[in-house]
Amino acid sequence: MASRQLQEQITVDGQQVLVIRSARRTRTVTADQVQGTLRLRVPVRLSRREIEDHARAFQKKLSRRAARRPRSDEELLDRSRALSSRYLDGIPQPEAVSWSTQQHQRWGSTTSTTGTIRLSARLREMPAWVQDSVLIHELAHLIEPGHGPRFKALIAKYPRTGEADAFLAGVSWADHNAEPPASQQE
Repeated sequence: MASRQLQEQITVDGQQVLVIRSARRTRTVTADQVQGTLRLRVPVRLSRREIEDHARAFQKKLSRRAARRPRSDEELLDRSRALSSRYLDGIPQPEAVSWSTQQHQRWGSTTSTTGTIRLSARLREMPAWVQDSVLIHELAHLIEPGHGPRFKALIAKYPRTGEADAFLAGVSWADHNAEPPASQQE
């Protein structure tokens, strides 16, 4: 006898979530991430609100876990392709994405002729959603080289752009206004 499963795609806080309802599942909710999309397996009887609550909890847990372990260059490339598909219609397809220890003034850079994106290694310890915002910014440069209205419309498709910009502005401000250690003040 085949188990009965119903699938639906919902949006929770701007993020796509694939919900798989199972008649065989009675209490437990499990989650994983497939190509950047959260996938929840839930009992059939769960309400939309309960599903959203579980989605938020799992998104938070996955973000914390991802923030603790820096992404490899290969993971950055995979993530950028997933973000391109989700937010930019899959148009920009970078050839390579890597961490750069040479970038101290910029958070990221793009060479559109080679499709190469570099992210400042300083981003490694920052939340994944901040890294994603910088990736979206650089991916958008593969479509639009400047920072005009078309570019701004592209990066606005990522729901946490404003929040990430504020986060990075705060980090930049702190970097430029921090007092040197006591040993360097003399």
